[in-house]
Amino acid sequence: MTQIIQIENTSTDHLDLLVKKQRDFFNSTQTFDIKWRKEQLKRLKKAIEQREEDIYQALQNDLGKNRVESYASELVFVLKEIDYTLKNLRRWALPESVPTPLFLQISSSKIYYQPKGISLIISPWNYPFQLALAPLIGSMAAGNCTILKPSENAPHTSLLLERMLKDIFDERYIALAQGEGKKVVSHLLQNNQFGHVFFTGSTTVGRKIMEMAAKNLSPVTLELGGKSPGIVDKKVDLKTAVRRLTWGKFYNTGQTCVAPDYLLIHQDVKKETISLIKNNIKEFYGDIPLQSPDYGRMIHKRAFDRMQQLLNENEFQIIHGGESNAEALYVEPTLVETDDFDTDLMREEIFGPIWPIVSWKDEEELYELLSHHPNPLAAYMFTKDKRLWKNFVRHFSCGAACRNNCIVHLANPHLPFGGIGESGMGNYHGRNSFLTFSHEKSILSSNSWPDPSMKYPPYKGKMKWLKRLLG
Repeated sequence: MTQIIQIENTSTDHLDLLVKKQRDFFNSTQTFDIKWRKEQLKRLKKAIEQREEDIYQALQNDLGKNRVESYASELVFVLKEIDYTLKNLRRWALPESVPTPLFLQISSSKIYYQPKGISLIISPWNYPFQLALAPLIGSMAAGNCTILKPSENAPHTSLLLERMLKDIFDERYIALAQGEGKKVVSHLLQNNQFGHVFFTGSTTVGRKIMEMAAKNLSPVTLELGGKSPGIVDKKVDLKTAVRRLTWGKFYNTGQTCVAPDYLLIHQDVKKETISLIKNNIKEFYGDIPLQSPDYGRMIHKRAFDRMQQLLNENEFQIIHGGESNAEALYVEPTLVETDDFDTDLMREEIFGPIWPIVSWKDEEELYELLSHHPNPLAAYMFTKDKRLWKNFVRHFSCGAACRNNCIVHLANPHLPFGGIGESGMGNYHGRNSFLTFSHEKSILSSNSWPDPSMKYPPYKGKMKWLKRLLG
C-alpha cells in the first residue's frame, strides 16, 4: 500500500466564499439551460477518459484495487451514467402535462422540473470515485451548482477528483471541499441552507447529517447500509448461487454497502455450500489471498483493527481464514459459524471480509432470523421456489432485492437505488438522480372565463349546487 497522504481542511472562510459564489452563479440562471448542462456533462466524461490510468492508480493506492475491479465498479459505472443521462436529459426536463379535474376547467396543469440551487454531496471512501461522481451527475443534470466533499480516508482519489474538477469547471459551478468531514461538513450544514444534501455513509453519521441539515431545512437524501442478507434455499442451482454470493461478499474486500453481510443457508445444503465457498475463495484468490493481485485491502488501520476486534469474539467458530497482516492492512476472506445474534459481529454491518453463516430449517425460522435486521439496503435470495420468492418480496422490507443474483442491480439505471428505514431515505441512479436533485414545481394555468359566482361569498343557497359540482 502507498503511504497515506495528508489532506488539509478547506478553511471556513473559503467554504463561506464558495457558497456565496455558487449562489450568485446559480441566480444568473446559466445552469437552467439544458444544452449548457449537457455540454458540462460531456466535459466531465472527456476528463474522466483522459485520466483513466490516474484513476486506476489512485484507487490502487487507497484500496489496493485491481484495475479490472476499478474499471467495472467505478470508472465504467460513471461513464455509463453520463451516457444514459445525456441520452435522456432533454426528455426528462420537459414539462409534464397532468389531468385537470372538471371543476377546475378551463385550466391546464403541468409539472415543471426546476433546479434546487446548491447541492452538497458528501461521498464515502469505499467506492471513492463512483460514489462521488454518480450523484454529481444527477445534480448537474438537474441544473444545480454543487459542492462535493469527498472522504479524507481515500486521499489519493480525493486529490485526483479535486484536480480534475478544478481543471474543467469554475468553482462557482462545481467546487470540491477537502478535509475532515466532522469539521468541514459541520460548518457547511450549520451555516448554510442547501437546495439538497446527498450523503452516502454509515447510519450513525447519517443521523448526524440529517440533524445538522434540519437546522436550515435543507432536504436530505441518505444512502446508508445495514446487514444485507444472502439467503440460500435447498431448491437452488447451488454452484451458481455460491459463486455469485462469494464474489459479491468479497468484492472490494467486503467494503460494499450492498454486500451480502451474513449468509442464511438451508440446513439441507449447508455442508455443501460451505465447501463450495471455500473452493470459490481459492479459485478467485489462490491459496494465499495476501499474494493475489485481485484481492484488496482494508482502507485504513481503524478498519483493520475493527476486523480484528470482531474476530476476537468467542461466540463463534472460525471455519475458514482468519489470518491477517497489519502492515499490509490485509484480512483474509474468513468464514465463521454462529447462531448468536447478540454479538457485535451479528449486530453491526461488518463492512469487511468476515462472513457469518447461520442455518435455517423452514420458512418460519427464516423470517425469525431476518427479523433481527429489518430494512437492510439489499437482500439476495437464491431459490427455484417461486412461492418462497413471492412471499419474500411481499413481506420482507428492504431497499432492493435480487433473486438468484447479487449486487448487480446497481448497474440498471432504470431501477431506483436507495434504502428504507435504517438503510436510508431517497434514491438515485438514472432518471431518479435527476428527480432527486429537481424540485417538481406545480403549475396551473387558467382562462379568465368561465368564472362561476358560486365559489364566491355570499354562500347562502349555494351548497346544493356546490355539492352537485364537486360531489
